Amino acid sequence: MKFPVFKTKIKGLNKKFDLTDPEQEKEYFELKAGKEIEKLREFLKENSFVAYLLGKKNSGKGTYSKMFSRIVSPERVEHFSIGDMIREIDKELIDNKKRKELISFLERDYRGFISLDDVIKALETRSTKTLLPTELILALVKREMARKEKKALFIDGFPRDLDQIGFSLFFRDLIGYRDDPDIFILIDVPETVIDARIKWRRVCPKCKTPRNLKLLPTSKIGYDKEKKEFYLICDNCGTRMEKKEGDELGIEPIRERLEKEGKLIDEALKLYGIPKILLRNSVPVSLAKDFVDDYEITPEYYYEIENERVIKKEKPWKFLDDEGVESFSLLPQPVVVSLIKQMVDIFNL
Repeated sequence: MKFPVFKTKIKGLNKKFDLTDPEQEKEYFELKAGKEIEKLREFLKENSFVAYLLGKKNSGKGTYSKMFSRIVSPERVEHFSIGDMIREIDKELIDNKKRKELISFLERDYRGFISLDDVIKALETRSTKTLLPTELILALVKREMARKEKKALFIDGFPRDLDQIGFSLFFRDLIGYRDDPDIFILIDVPETVIDARIKWRRVCPKCKTPRNLKLLPTSKIGYDKEKKEFYLICDNCGTRMEKKEGDELGIEPIRERLEKEGKLIDEALKLYGIPKILLRNSVPVSLAKDFVDDYEITPEYYYEIENERVIKKEKPWKFLDDEGVESFSLLPQPVVVSLIKQMVDIFNL
């Protein structure tokens, strides 16, 4: 088993937590990883790290790293998305002043085999299926780092291709983190889970808040008699949430990308000289009783009409993982407990 099952269950602890409640979540982390959290907080007062998040699309990279930051030290830890950085640069390209500043920076700091004119064209005509030149990404990240206070970083979106694995080994030196440790954080999520996260995703058309009809519903549920389907009502603005076009196809439109990301993880597992944290989102049903508590398992939500009211019900979500093993999916909190404890071990705290 490439990714071992991590045990978060504490023998003799019978307390249950509602992990959607912020106060109960705080108590949960204190009980499950309080000592390790304190060690990391002390470490981060004088130190930082660079962590490369490697996982398939919708594997939870942002969710886990942002929860780690919130729980451990929000002022000392930051999630840095390469995709978000590029989307901000898209806005710069249509603003004359910012465009000139960007080109001026690239004239000074970009080095690569592709001409600057072609680099700008690549930025302007990019699509989700084509990757920007690695040398350009490095230059843009260097600019972004110069703007930020030195913090521990979770880098999301690099490496994105096999040739970038080698670049990542020297990445911390390029961005000025010469004395800080770096880590690969590899995330294993069954494709069944990714498929459900896409197929059942719902987004508020007003505030853009995402939820999931099957896995993460809102507090209010409606029923469309004409379409004979249940729908979510946004907790923020009371608007009916909608399905994004194409979501009903699940992982099929991104299967090629998922395969490439799977190969990236396999290559990273072979690397010597850089510590690795292995995060596993699922647990075989046969092991669940000994390794995790029931409330750490992702529930599957379903709905029924009773006396003309929509009733929300739940049950443990069972599915076959990529190896055909009957499994449960885990909520983010136990995965982050695993992340915290493995990081303490790696830093010898």
